[in-house]
Amino acid sequence: MEQLPDHYFTTTNSFTKNVYRDVYPGVDPTSPALSQAGKIVVITGASRGIGKYGFALAFAKANAKAIVITARNTATLKETEEEIRKVNEKVEILCVPLEITNEESVKNLFEQVKNKFGTVDVLVNNAGVFTGEGQQIRAASLSDWWGCFDVNVKGYMLVAKYFLQVLGTEKKGTIVGVTSGGALMVIPGVSAYSIAKLANLQLSTYISAENPNVTAVAFHPGIVMTDMMTESFEPFAKDTPELAGGVVLWLSTDAASFMDGRYMTTNWSVDELMTKKEEIVSKDLLKIKLSGDFGDAELQK
Repeated sequence: MEQLPDHYFTTTNSFTKNVYRDVYPGVDPTSPALSQAGKIVVITGASRGIGKYGFALAFAKANAKAIVITARNTATLKETEEEIRKVNEKVEILCVPLEITNEESVKNLFEQVKNKFGTVDVLVNNAGVFTGEGQQIRAASLSDWWGCFDVNVKGYMLVAKYFLQVLGTEKKGTIVGVTSGGALMVIPGVSAYSIAKLANLQLSTYISAENPNVTAVAFHPGIVMTDMMTESFEPFAKDTPELAGGVVLWLSTDAASFMDGRYMTTNWSVDELMTKKEEIVSKDLLKIKLSGDFGDAELQK
């Protein structure tokens, strides 16, 4: 790892020729093409990091009608609210304390959203934890290992479930499920996190398959310097939270609906993805598949 250039994971895992590590015109939150006017947006894990400085502020700049911010820490949620108001005084803000592993807490969140706004449009399913670094399976703490699933998989599923219930089956909506590049890699010592994030990716695929009115995308927000960053990955943490915010805005527009049920990394050029739209859809790309030559077998009796 020490000998790798800081762009290694950005360039070697890119689906587009050009990659970005900061905001560019195609994902500029002030662009009219990315307007979120009239939309009700729910963001989990909004009290810090990418949730706060990336997603919440991006939707504020894009003129969302209302932003619902959630986290366990209500004090820091108020800080996020203050940051949003600095960007856009007109946006309505609802702060809701949330424990995503508790079904009653999640249910209460969406009851408040429905009572106040009547509907919902976008979910950024961002809340998560990183646990168990360096714990290989033979010596892993069960509570740490399974605790990662409790938050990252159970919590993700519960938030998506109640979002879908408020959205209904007719109105169009978007769910951006925050996953990780680690979902597609084998990194010894981080099996719990990697497998949980792989589950997040597949949950997005299932949401897409079961809900024709929803665009569901598994989104890797890049390598951003947050308090979840591990020491080994710090040299690679050159992506800005603003880039992730801008890309999620794009994913929340009709123009990006062809990404439904697929995986995307924040560094990929959205302009190039648009040019590859027909290929992506016709070849069913950017989904998890088993490699190999299958079919045309001869049945032996």
